[in-house]
Amino acid sequence: MSGQFLFDGPQDARTTILLAHGAGAPMDSASMTAAAKALGDAGFRVARFEFGYMAGRRTSAGRKPPPRAETLKDEYRAAVAKVGANAPLIIGGKSMGGRVASMVADDLFAENRIAGLLCLGYPFHPPQKPTQLRTRHLAGLKTPALICQGTRDQFGTREEVAGYALSDRIEILWLEDGDHDLKPRKSISGYSAADHLKTMAAAVSSWAEKVAR
Repeated sequence: MSGQFLFDGPQDARTTILLAHGAGAPMDSASMTAAAKALGDAGFRVARFEFGYMAGRRTSAGRKPPPRAETLKDEYRAAVAKVGANAPLIIGGKSMGGRVASMVADDLFAENRIAGLLCLGYPFHPPQKPTQLRTRHLAGLKTPALICQGTRDQFGTREEVAGYALSDRIEILWLEDGDHDLKPRKSISGYSAADHLKTMAAAVSSWAEKVAR
């Protein structure tokens, strides 16, 4: 981990949300920035961080491919330790970042170090490979979780996810016609990306009131 964070929202907020990026885009991508701003505007202290391979792309080390998600768990735990959240902490991220968070969530929840898990566009399976599911650990998840997912997300559509065995601790917010970045086609759905981000942030606020006590 690079050891650096990007912050949005009030620093004295009651609840902190720690977010990791997806496999191919950095923590300051347009999608991550927009989501963090929406959550910050909703009153959360939002902290974004990068895994080491992504931070390395900013240096002469060059463009390294993303490693297996399982190998990033220790880096996520390190970010939890460094973010300095005295208030309730929710962990999560965009796509792969949320997946890695989901892998460490139950241990941290059992230690009373986090209050919940927030996934923005969970990668239930690779695109065009609907049988390669990444859901086994989600069936027994004990951490309260909210997954915000576009209905046409190529990593898991509403129709596909309906058939998965998921823990009853997981709530899913479906955003109509949203893609993997939660972005809809306005001409088809009648919604804009800003609309969906506002809906997402409002849903996170309501959910956090229940879990971050």
